[in-house]
Amino acid sequence: MARVLVVDDSLSVRKMVERALETKGLEVVAASSGTEAMERLDSALPDLVVCDVVMPDVDGYRICETVRTHPVLSHTPVLLISGIVNSAVLDRAARVRSSAVLRKPFTADDLARKVGELLASPMGAAAAASADLAALPDLKAALGQLVAMPGVSLAALADREGFLIEACGELGVGPEVAGALAACLAESSDGIGRELGQGPLSSMILDYESGMLLLHGVGPSAILAVVLRDPTSLGKVRYYIKKSLPEFLRFL
Repeated sequence: MARVLVVDDSLSVRKMVERALETKGLEVVAASSGTEAMERLDSALPDLVVCDVVMPDVDGYRICETVRTHPVLSHTPVLLISGIVNSAVLDRAARVRSSAVLRKPFTADDLARKVGELLASPMGAAAAASADLAALPDLKAALGQLVAMPGVSLAALADREGFLIEACGELGVGPEVAGALAACLAESSDGIGRELGQGPLSSMILDYESGMLLLHGVGPSAILAVVLRDPTSLGKVRYYIKKSLPEFLRFL
């Protein structure tokens, strides 16, 4: 029976992963932090590691590096899971030689299928991860076209939990903050729409003293935030976004 070390600081994610893998006949060893995972490597000697990228103590990249330099586990496949999968994440995952990256949220079937592939052919999966990196569309360039429009200072795409996927442009705060704020505003506005029987949020405009913030839903999982310093550009920007939605959906 293959043994899988599951590392995530979220109890709900750990339990979901445990159930998904145990139903496939795999033995699961769980760790609630990166530090605990590092301490359990020698005793568990897992056949595969499933590890969250973002954790408060030791991140998934560091754990992957530790596995790769371990005298016994150096060829053990490592599946990184992340709420953001963009060129930066895939590039760093490739540098620490992870076997694959799986985007959250994922289904139990998605996870089981990827774990099965890695256990069956870890070397082939590592090559596939490198191919995924090479084939990733250029989201930053797509957002850059928005920022290049007159009056636009920032365009940021974030998931509905507030994690930044990609951003382009300049603002006084960091793009991660802009993404988190956009998701927060979208979530509260979604709630208002449901209470009023108007359905989910499609888009919203906030008019401030020094400019505007336009939020637009991109499928069910992401929100696009555009900061305009010139309100007269609003019509053209909204038209461009609606026309470009299918392209933005390709990145999710």
